[in-house]
Amino acid sequence: MARMLMKGNEAIAEAAIAAGCRYFFGYPITPQSEIPEYLSKRLPEVGGVYLQAESEVAAINMVFGAAGAGVRVMTSSSSPGISLKQEGISSIACAETPAVVVNMMRGGPGIGSIQASQNDYFQAVKGGGHGDYHNLVYAPASIQEACDLMAKAFDRADYYRVLCMVLGDGMLGQMMEPVEIKPVKIAEYDKSWATTGWDGVSRPRAVINTLYITVDELNELCGRLQAKYKIIERDEVLFEEFHLDDAEYVVVAYGTVARIVKNAIENLRAQGIKVGLFRPITLWPFPMLPLENIAGQARVKRFAAVEMSAGQLVQDVRLAVNGKKPVELQSFLGSNVPGPGDIAEFIRGLKTA
Repeated sequence: MARMLMKGNEAIAEAAIAAGCRYFFGYPITPQSEIPEYLSKRLPEVGGVYLQAESEVAAINMVFGAAGAGVRVMTSSSSPGISLKQEGISSIACAETPAVVVNMMRGGPGIGSIQASQNDYFQAVKGGGHGDYHNLVYAPASIQEACDLMAKAFDRADYYRVLCMVLGDGMLGQMMEPVEIKPVKIAEYDKSWATTGWDGVSRPRAVINTLYITVDELNELCGRLQAKYKIIERDEVLFEEFHLDDAEYVVVAYGTVARIVKNAIENLRAQGIKVGLFRPITLWPFPMLPLENIAGQARVKRFAAVEMSAGQLVQDVRLAVNGKKPVELQSFLGSNVPGPGDIAEFIRGLKTA
């Protein structure tokens, strides 16, 4: 498919189809409504199923049901809608059924605003629902990267039998960029666990369960999940380094904010200030060890987390840096989008701090 100019939400929807998604259950909410709108037309064209549920709660449980049958399925929403889906997300994690969820973050708490924000970081990376579980969370910084990560999300969801979340924001969903929807070679994984019918002969009966009455049964499940998460933490970490070879000051940012940080860094570099960007692409698993290794370098003087939230990302940055260097915070609240000048002024202040 040739490069074309597409809105972020629509490109993400087309990328999901290319990745083999044939089932979508959702409910409209700004600023992600173009995803279900687009899929309502496209999915029937490729033999898929689109269904607008009566609520976000219903939608995530429909996803749970389809995932239990082993098909590639997704839903999308924005912050308050994702909150309503949390019990279903926890159940999907418990049942080890693969699914993909897109969250185009908006301002909060509560209904908040319809503008971009990053205030769902804790909800995405610390679980969100109840119980000891993790979602594999990707944070794209461009529409092309979002499309590429959609393919990866469906693949990793199937491979690990986990829920993968693609965490964007209103800017990513609403802006337009040239994008190529790349062909996806869909891997075949063993899905003997899927509830696709039983003839009593060819395989054991498949059962999808989230209720464990005895302590021993639940302990076995939780232990299996934690072992899986350790493998994901080892093998699935993604990040980008930008101008870090000689950086004395390291900014940590993700998503669309990281794009603005890059602009500020280029301006500061032209002024002789040695600053670089560390961009986590997986928010869980967070790239703890790579960031700690940077903190151990003698030339690095300070770290700064720049985020459109009230100090959520910075907590993982401080855990990774592990006290080796000071970590500062520049926080933008209420869906206020920073400009390169705002960030550059903050970084200049680090030199005199």
